[in-house]
Amino acid sequence: MKLVIAGAGGHGRVVADAAVASGVYTDVQFLDDRHPNVVLQEGWRVTGVLDDLARLPTANTAFVPAFGDASLRLRILAGAVQLGFECPAVIHPAATVSRFAEIGRGSVVFAGAVVNVGARVGDGCILNTGATIDHDCTLADGVHVCPGAHLAGNVSLGRRTWFGIGAVAKQAITIGDDVIVGAGAVVLEDVSNGSTVLGNPARKKS
Repeated sequence: MKLVIAGAGGHGRVVADAAVASGVYTDVQFLDDRHPNVVLQEGWRVTGVLDDLARLPTANTAFVPAFGDASLRLRILAGAVQLGFECPAVIHPAATVSRFAEIGRGSVVFAGAVVNVGARVGDGCILNTGATIDHDCTLADGVHVCPGAHLAGNVSLGRRTWFGIGAVAKQAITIGDDVIVGAGAVVLEDVSNGSTVLGNPARKKS
């Protein structure tokens, strides 16, 4: 099956590597607005710009957006779904995902990540290298859990929230929409929409 990835930056290349490692995809191609001025040393092809997606056949072709910007990622994903593309989750074979967890469309789970029983991950999410999502967590659309970050059980993350590298959240707390959790933060209480929290224990940035 062919996989088309939107965005040929570093994140897109990690998505491609996970997709190839999964054994599901025999042909990986990129769309990137820098085309034809971007060449990938790994040998993957950049075949066009983002607007070319509407001209591609949908049969036997899967699509995944690979942008760090959550709003852009979700917008491109919604457009691909509307065009009729299959937008599966891409899961690296070195990730551990419970058969009782749910991973949404266009989400990616990288090597070393763990998603435990009862977790529900929305569309267009990034579960980065070595991140852990414990039992019964809920991640809304567009969440990014960065490398080495850890969510204890029953944590809820709102839409487009960025949970920074090495950050941790104690069990049963709610973190709202569009929140930025800084690198290494230790989140011990609920966080309201749009906040940036830093430190140990995490406090709202003034």
